Amino acid sequence: MSTPSHRVTFTGSNGQQLAGRLDLPATPPTAMALFAHCFTCSKDLFAAGRIAAELMAAGIGVLRFDFAGLGASEGDFEQTDFSSNQTDLLAAADWLRANHSAPQLLIGHSLGGAAVISVAGSIPEVRAVATIAAPADAAHVTTLFTDELPAIAAEGCRYVQIGDRTFPIRQAFVDDLLRHSVEERVATMRAPLLVMHSPIDNTVGVENAARLFTAARHPKSFVSLDGADHLLSRREDAVFAAQIIATWAQRYLVAEHAPLPVPAATAPVVVAETGLGTFLNHVVAGDHRWLADEPVDVGGFDAGPSPYDMLAAALGACTSMTMRMYAQRKQLALRRVTVEVRHQKRHADDCADCVDGKGALTDHFDRHLVIEGELSDADRQSLVKIADRCPVHRTLEAGSRIVTTVG
Repeated sequence: MSTPSHRVTFTGSNGQQLAGRLDLPATPPTAMALFAHCFTCSKDLFAAGRIAAELMAAGIGVLRFDFAGLGASEGDFEQTDFSSNQTDLLAAADWLRANHSAPQLLIGHSLGGAAVISVAGSIPEVRAVATIAAPADAAHVTTLFTDELPAIAAEGCRYVQIGDRTFPIRQAFVDDLLRHSVEERVATMRAPLLVMHSPIDNTVGVENAARLFTAARHPKSFVSLDGADHLLSRREDAVFAAQIIATWAQRYLVAEHAPLPVPAATAPVVVAETGLGTFLNHVVAGDHRWLADEPVDVGGFDAGPSPYDMLAAALGACTSMTMRMYAQRKQLALRRVTVEVRHQKRHADDCADCVDGKGALTDHFDRHLVIEGELSDADRQSLVKIADRCPVHRTLEAGSRIVTTVG
């Protein structure tokens, strides 16, 4: 399981404190990614969160942040422009480099896509760039307020309606957009490029994707987000885009924290350290593979069940299986068994050595059975009784002998 987002701040282009979210996987990230949101949006857009979640699942950490004057970041939106957005991205890359590792993957949504293409050559560690609904020219943004351009030119600054909000747009902002040719930048970009765009995007037409793709060098890829709107508002569209980016990026990223290989099944159960963190282990049981770990509060990543979690799970699974086998043999109308198990250590009540409440501890497994089905009271009592005869239950109660050898 992944860890929650971490709130971070760093200094942006004009000295403002920019607010970010750092999404890290449960284990040390194999690489870091930097996400740039769309014009007038924020880091908390649903699509951004979904992409971060999919990348975390793939072992990649993600920093997404609000550009100056937007979201939770400091600054006056009126004083920002496309150039300041690029400088903010470089500041974010510097923060990652100083605190974790420099971003190998850049992801940009809409104008954020134009921005990551524009800065990719200035971040030497970048190995892949992915864009979603990106314009081929930064000046495409002005199509959102075309009717206001004469007034902006005449007055120097004017509040314009974009979506359901109003924003101050300066003539200096428009002039700055006109100075940047994203097509020229993508033509010189050496990192692999993934262009994603919806053919029905009414905000940034799909012809922009064609221009970017044509201008870019190989290796380059295009994926159609068929049926999606500009903001990837539908969950299925955001998830699809996120999964494609996560899968595509793995081909180009260099693992910074690679786990040791999964051990061979040389015994019925094999457990071996992953080399990541203090407690994280590979577990191999026949053809099955999973991770064992400890909670974060004791120094683990919480990337898998703890040893006692697995022991409790063994008791619960064995109980359920034993009850089901009995019900089938007796032809009982048992619909479903659910077993809840809680483990804790308690002071042994009958321990002769206990002094002042201290002394030997004994393991307690609290097992709660939920028995569903049209059963008589006698049937239910029989099922509860048979639960105590489950093999794992008997093993735990009887104790075991463990013989250790060293290879």
